[in-house]
Amino acid sequence: MMIWEQLLKQRGNGIQHIPTAIVSEAVFMKNSVYGLILRLVSYGINTGLIEKEDIIYTQNRLLSLFHMDEPDDSCTRLTADNEDTLEEILSGLLDYAYEKGIIPENTVTYRDLFDVKLMASLVKRPSEVIREFWQNYSCSPKLATDSYYKFSCDTDYIRRYRIKKDLKWKTSTEYGDIDITVNLSKPEKDPKAIAAAKLQKQSGYPKCLLCKENEGYAGRVNHPARDNHRIIPLTIDGDNWFMQYSPYVYYNEHCIVFNGEHTPMVINDSTFRKLFDFISQFPHYIIGSNADLPIVGGSILTHEHFQGGRYSFALNRAEVERKFIVNGFDDVECGIVKWPMSVVRLTGKNKDSIISLSSHILKSWRAYTDADVGIFAETDGEIHNTITPIAFTKDGKFVIDLVLRNNITSEEHPLGVFHPHANLHHIKKENIGLIEVMGLAVLPSRLKDEMAILKDAILNHKDVSEIPKISKHSEWVNEFVSQYDEINENNIDSIIQNEIGKVFLNVLLDAGVFKRTSEGQKAFDKFIKTL
Repeated sequence: MMIWEQLLKQRGNGIQHIPTAIVSEAVFMKNSVYGLILRLVSYGINTGLIEKEDIIYTQNRLLSLFHMDEPDDSCTRLTADNEDTLEEILSGLLDYAYEKGIIPENTVTYRDLFDVKLMASLVKRPSEVIREFWQNYSCSPKLATDSYYKFSCDTDYIRRYRIKKDLKWKTSTEYGDIDITVNLSKPEKDPKAIAAAKLQKQSGYPKCLLCKENEGYAGRVNHPARDNHRIIPLTIDGDNWFMQYSPYVYYNEHCIVFNGEHTPMVINDSTFRKLFDFISQFPHYIIGSNADLPIVGGSILTHEHFQGGRYSFALNRAEVERKFIVNGFDDVECGIVKWPMSVVRLTGKNKDSIISLSSHILKSWRAYTDADVGIFAETDGEIHNTITPIAFTKDGKFVIDLVLRNNITSEEHPLGVFHPHANLHHIKKENIGLIEVMGLAVLPSRLKDEMAILKDAILNHKDVSEIPKISKHSEWVNEFVSQYDEINENNIDSIIQNEIGKVFLNVLLDAGVFKRTSEGQKAFDKFIKTL
């Protein structure tokens, strides 16, 4: 009988005294390095990562990582460990590794490099993962992604215990409820790792974080470990592509679909074919692409990729506020979406017609200039207009949202005219990519501490401008505090969250090329007529 079963049996029989031998073994297993190894093996069994026939093999692989020749036979029973205790197990093993000099520094970077090696001992070979995925797919695409997502979490490639720490809430707006998240799951680089990375020889392998060569890569101080990473091969529009999940899932089943070749981001006719090819294979998912230009593009423009998943974003739920017709495309429903940014929605059952019209709109927008509202197709030979496309299915029809983007800069707005303006940088300064476009704010981790300091300052009537860490928020705080009759301990958190959400709404409004004004919407209609 396993030790945890013995403990449960004793308690279930109403016996308060648990035998000393059982307690001693339980404590030993929890704290000794071999006890932790056995708990990690048990985790693998309980999550289905390994089978009972793999126990000795996995145990020996883990022993070798700790330079141990043999196990301590004083405890041999498996445990009930699962995802709730994985962080504790890994933390104990990493502490031991540092104490024994197996990892050089007790920092997040070095601990992450080593704990991925530990988890890799529980992970199947790529061929097995791929075979299981397509076997599940033969039953249903949903079963395939459900199983693959669970696998990606169980292997700790997606660190569930970190993602749970992210701050998340919704803010109600006239455009629907938008999602706000303060990202705490992505570890910040520690100073020692940054210094070590500078001294390390620069490597071109893998070429970037999205390349297929990351699968099983051990990592280094300037590149994350991917020993426990497995990817699924896909054929998209006749080419070799792959699917994986984001290790920092910002929403449910946040997947990344990437080109098998390290080729730059591009938005062209083939982009629309690829997006619809993907959702034809995975109709329960949404898929979209960052734009292909700096400022309005994503963080990785050097490798063509899409982002998707199973989540209903505020943009997907937004309604069409006025419809229009494009000659020659009678089978496509066209409309302008009620959204802070400038979005054209195409809907229909014939995806080829939607793809064709999407290409026509892209070509027209690339060449479009309207100086009256500050839109220029190009200046000094530099192209400014592009599109952020998002494809999905709804009510048995294909849908694509085409978000019009422009990356022009000016003296007043050197980071981008259609980019968060300077008065919003205290909350959000980074590029507005695909995820934000759809209505999910990914805000920097610094805001967690700043929100706590702000809370104290507001409740105790402190001068925010005199507190260095939050002085950048002073003008904003003075503006919104005066709008509330009373701010107290009971409502301060919701007020701060709501006001941050309002700032993000203004971020999206700044990024819109046709403003949500009478003049802006007339200019939008003017563009539509050119189609």
